[in-house]
Amino acid sequence: MPQAEVEAVAEGVESAVPPGTPRARRRASRGAAAQDGQDAPVRRAGARTPAGSGHGATSRTSDPRPDLRSHTDTGKAARPPGQRLRAHATREIDQALDALGWGGNRIHAGVHLARKNLRRARATLALGADGLGPGAALVDRELRDLNRDLSLLRDAHALVETLDRLLRGELAPDARRLLARARRAAAAARAAAARRAREDDPGLRRRRALLQVLRAALRAMPWAQLQPEHWRAAVAASLQRVARAGERARASGGDEDWHDWRRRARRLSQQQRALKSAGLGADAPTFDKRQIERLGEAQDLNLLLDHCGKGSPFAKAERGALKAFARGELAGARERIQAGSEGRSPE
Repeated sequence: MPQAEVEAVAEGVESAVPPGTPRARRRASRGAAAQDGQDAPVRRAGARTPAGSGHGATSRTSDPRPDLRSHTDTGKAARPPGQRLRAHATREIDQALDALGWGGNRIHAGVHLARKNLRRARATLALGADGLGPGAALVDRELRDLNRDLSLLRDAHALVETLDRLLRGELAPDARRLLARARRAAAAARAAAARRAREDDPGLRRRRALLQVLRAALRAMPWAQLQPEHWRAAVAASLQRVARAGERARASGGDEDWHDWRRRARRLSQQQRALKSAGLGADAPTFDKRQIERLGEAQDLNLLLDHCGKGSPFAKAERGALKAFARGELAGARERIQAGSEGRSPE
């Protein structure tokens, strides 16, 4: 049985089972683990053995297999909250490992998903604050560097997605033609980036091998020792950082300050997700999710602007027009964000 599935059975949840594993295989793996004595709680939670257990017994009440759903819920509630946070972080890394293995044209979507999973794992680590020991900072730094290492592939894909989103909106005919040409150039640049990545690291195997090591290190941390004051202090700090970043961005108007606001808000959203996944919803922060979406859309326009400079995939004659279009859209997006922050109608 793969190690990830053994760990999932031992914890009573599917936190370590890689996505895409066939349901029947996972069910069979759990059953085999229970019979081998690897999961005593599952065995104890099993249904009573029927008196007449012949081959023809088909009644649901006489099924000797355990009720895995109820056991999972019970086991999750019984585990220390810190271990439930660990399960969430592990699940995110497992999904990143799976996504980085996507081949062909799916490499772009896989990198996009993997980077999102890695950010979520880091946000969960941050909930542990100092309670996870010095190893947490090391693992966090390595996860951050791995995410940055994948950023060129992600940016190439994000540029195409941004142009697709803009093309779905209402546009003047000249602007639509301009963006359509830019989209074709961006798609060609994205394909070239994928080719370079495959040549440098076929199947992204080097990145995946590093992530396997980081997964093991993350699971070795003392998650069970975490106390409510750890994640509550982390959430309070995140809320303060978002508020300060928003004030700076609105006051300065600088692109870096706006980008920092977006990063802080995204981290807060990811921490809410982790706490809810761990059954700690009462400690999860509340915020305006639509505002975070607007911040992301504004950052996409910044990405378009960044690609109009040195090393641009766009024709030199069209960069000026693309810059003017992106700046106009960005100004409107930031105005809507400002209005939402001040409680005014964004329209």
